[in-house]
Parts: sequence; C-alpha cells; structure tokens
Amino acid sequence: MIANSAFSDFMHFFRSWLSNPLRVAAIAPSGDSLARIMTSEIAALDGPIIELGPGTGVFTRALLARGISECDLTLIEYGPEFIGSLQKRFPDARVLQMDAGHLAQANIFEGEPVGAVVSGLPLLSMSPRKIASILAGAFVYMRAGGAFYQFTYGPRCPVPRPILDRLGLKATRIGGTVRNLPPASVYRISRRRPLELSRERFKFRSSGVDMEIAAEADD
Repeated sequence: MIANSAFSDFMHFFRSWLSNPLRVAAIAPSGDSLARIMTSEIAALDGPIIELGPGTGVFTRALLARGISECDLTLIEYGPEFIGSLQKRFPDARVLQMDAGHLAQANIFEGEPVGAVVSGLPLLSMSPRKIASILAGAFVYMRAGGAFYQFTYGPRCPVPRPILDRLGLKATRIGGTVRNLPPASVYRISRRRPLELSRERFKFRSSGVDMEIAAEADD
C-alpha cells in the first residue's frame, strides 16, 4: 500500500512537472531523508506552522511525525492539481490555494503567532522580487525566534545575499542529503536584527528591496 502511494505521488508530481517545469522545478517529490532534515528543528510547541508549496505532503507528514498538531498547520499551495489530495490527506489542516508572494496581504493570521515556515518552493526559478516578497511576507507572521526553512538543489543558499541583508536576515546551512532526487541542502533563515514588517509597511519595504537589489546588480 505504501509503495503504491509513493508511486502515485511520484506520477502526480511528474505530470505536474511536465505541465509546468518552472513552477514545480523537480521531477519527483522530496524524499523522507530531506523531510527529516527540514523538520528536525521544529517541535510541537512551535505551532502554528506555515508550509509553502506542500505538493504531495512529504514535509507535512514529517511535521506531524514531529508532534505538530494537524490543526496547527496552514498549507499554502499554488498548484490546483495538489489541492484536492492535500484536503483529503490532511482534513484538519487549513489548506489555502494562493500565491506565496501574496502572504503579507492575505491576513491569514492576526499578530505574529507562527513558530516556523517550511518551504518547498523552487526559489532558484524565481525572480529576486518574488523571493523578497515571499520572505518578507513570511516574517510578517513569524514570532521572535522563529525560522524559515528552505531546501535547495544548488551549491549555496537560494536566497541572494542582497535580499537577506535588506530584510535583516541570515541563512545557516543545517544539513544535506544525497538520498534525494536530486541531492539537496537545507537552510535555516532567521532574523539577524530586529525587523519590523507589517502588512501596512510591506509594499513600501518590498519596493525598497527591489530598488536596492537592482542597484547592486547594476554596479
């Protein structure tokens, strides 16, 4: 049964990749080894948790195994082909179909209650502006000490250094695995200095990040 489910997930993911390789960016779901690293620093007391781009739910299952309550999970998925299966597999989680770049304006939480954000998004295929919007939006909801977890298939952090600097963030590699298709590394992104990001200020701040990144690119 498990093997059949894994094969079904692979075919589902592979078909999604064929239809839109830039949005999906991988030919297969993340493996269990990567999921364990992605969630290794998250505990039950960290809930609520936001997951971006859950796909077939590999990281979601790992979060549940770490003791996170299903009702503390908000799963944000852009691809309509994954929404139905996520709702069926995780009926007590909140599943939202939306672009993660619109997090700050979405008002999905009041205040800053989130202990962690787990991201399966293909940042390497996104523009600097989109990456900045996703990170800034995520930290609008992040409580003090919270972190954003991101994996990558590349040789370095997928968030460009100018974006980290402008948002007052730092990235630390916490592990990697060759037991994934393809091999992957995991980064923890956290606040480097006090950062005041609110939904009201987000548009101004995001524009400032864009302009400064563009200026550095022109130098």
